[in-house]
Amino acid sequence: MDFSKSTDNIVSFAQNNPIIVIILVLGLLFFMYRKPKLFFSLLGLSVLLAGLLYLIMSMAGSGSEKKKALSDKEEQSDTNR
Repeated sequence: MDFSKSTDNIVSFAQNNPIIVIILVLGLLFFMYRKPKLFFSLLGLSVLLAGLLYLIMSMAGSGSEKKKALSDKEEQSDTNR
């Protein structure tokens, strides 16, 4: 999964559901105002988990591409026999 596709998905969600996005932003701002230490620790944790998810998805994508390339080579060698 490409980073630009992820951002495009987020932007399209925000454009299609503006009321939900406004409520989420207001909730996050209120939470940041009331308990900033907890807010920033949860924000850091979520950024770390999002980075790990992106890393796992990119590694899985390259592995599946290699597997597909190997299976395509096997099919070509089978047809040549």
